[in-house]
Amino acid sequence: METTKLQPLFNLQELETKFGRNGDVANGHKANGLTGWDILSVEQFDRDKLGYIFGRAEEMREMVNRVHGVDLLKGRVLTCLFYEPSTRTSASFIAAMERLGGSVIPITQGVQFSSVSKGETLADTIRTLEQYSDVIVLRHPEIGSARVAAEAAGIPVINAGDGPGEHPTQALLDLFTIQEEMGRIDGLKIAMVGDLRFGRTVHSLTKLLLHFDVSLRFVSPEILRMPLKIMNEVRDKGLNVRETHDVADVIENADVLYVTRVQKERFSDLAQYDEVKDNYIITPELLERAKQKMIVLHPLPRVGEISPAVDSDPRAAYFRQVQNGMYIRMALLAAVLGKA
Repeated sequence: METTKLQPLFNLQELETKFGRNGDVANGHKANGLTGWDILSVEQFDRDKLGYIFGRAEEMREMVNRVHGVDLLKGRVLTCLFYEPSTRTSASFIAAMERLGGSVIPITQGVQFSSVSKGETLADTIRTLEQYSDVIVLRHPEIGSARVAAEAAGIPVINAGDGPGEHPTQALLDLFTIQEEMGRIDGLKIAMVGDLRFGRTVHSLTKLLLHFDVSLRFVSPEILRMPLKIMNEVRDKGLNVRETHDVADVIENADVLYVTRVQKERFSDLAQYDEVKDNYIITPELLERAKQKMIVLHPLPRVGEISPAVDSDPRAAYFRQVQNGMYIRMALLAAVLGKA
């Protein structure tokens, strides 16, 4: 009896046809333009670059769902260097690299026991780790630290959060989630709630949204308002924007409710933290006033600002948001290493 040979659902040759070899896409498009890039700020991205990364992220999701992983980055090494605690960002970068066949040096818990504790500078640490790596992902408590690392390194550096500065990969996955969940970005009403002063995720997401025709509502206590510099950028773009202290002012019209925790670690005066930590709690009762076609996002971790009772609401998209983080980071790693 004649047998039929089964073909693999997805293989490396197919991916390299889609994504390109050494950054050159085989279907006639030019190289992605991200090869060798440092990813330091969302200001590096325009709508074309966003569309490119989102398209690659969708293909990464298809690949993971079909065959779980490939060897697109076989032989490449990622170093995760985290000076601050992280669960989702570090785990998703590690998962992203391993899904693509690469290896990881995880320095996510023991920085305090490394040469840093002996007084080694960030630049020297980076110069050392690049000898073992093809790309470095850095989280650091100081604004501008990712740029210092990038200037020291001869390999790509990806900013995974520099204090209250920026978190560009989080903003990319947030925007990707909005597009996937709502089917569009232009025309949406987006409300950001909570710590808008120190929240690097809302800073970066707001800057990305400047490329789109959206309405923005910022909801926070007075001491946690969005920084004036970012407010001025929003106004200079001519976007419809308004500030309020009450989430009830925005809940009925919001298409996206982006909730953040009040970050205790950013307060020097804990009495101020205690005053504002429970100002906003999203509950099923509050969501009864919201649109049926809307989403609730959160960069996580949450500390009481979204009731667990909301998790079963189909509009609660924050765990789907987490999953999207892996696909975006897979796309970015492939891109900066010349495989997208």
